[in-house]
Amino acid sequence: MSRCPVSTREPVSPVNPGGSMKSRKKVEVQPIKAETPVYSIGVAAQILNVHPRTLRIYEDEGLIKPIRKGSRRYFSQNDITWIGCIRSMIHEEGISIPGIRKLLRYAPCWEIANCSREVCESCTASVDVAVPRSLRLAGDPEGERRAKQRDIELRARKNEGQDVDSKRSSR
Repeated sequence: MSRCPVSTREPVSPVNPGGSMKSRKKVEVQPIKAETPVYSIGVAAQILNVHPRTLRIYEDEGLIKPIRKGSRRYFSQNDITWIGCIRSMIHEEGISIPGIRKLLRYAPCWEIANCSREVCESCTASVDVAVPRSLRLAGDPEGERRAKQRDIELRARKNEGQDVDSKRSSR
């Protein structure tokens, strides 16, 4: 494929021995989205510095739900971030696995982990499986969605009020 400085012929390609080189179609490489499951359980365990069995336990306990392709589990970057939060709650806050599971029924992860507003807003791994506290008709998925949205708005207003109070007390 190299060209001799004296030669006037077109370079010969090993793929196309006829001599004319066709330009290949350029493929634009897209970045991997945080929610795309790409890590096998072994790789995820290495990233988190845990044994793969730990990840299986978290799955059995209902704290994580990796994507399955056949019998294999795959984790996304969001899963890795969430597992890091779980490990922090267990080892730094002293919350048990059943305790975390129970807390998640009543509050979203950012309230349990005491994340700041900046962290919460930029986090793509947030988990909110809490049952809505607002009144709704049982068995109505749309009503449940609206109730959950009302809960989020009420929590946001409550947090804004706490931020204002904390600013006043710090003066």
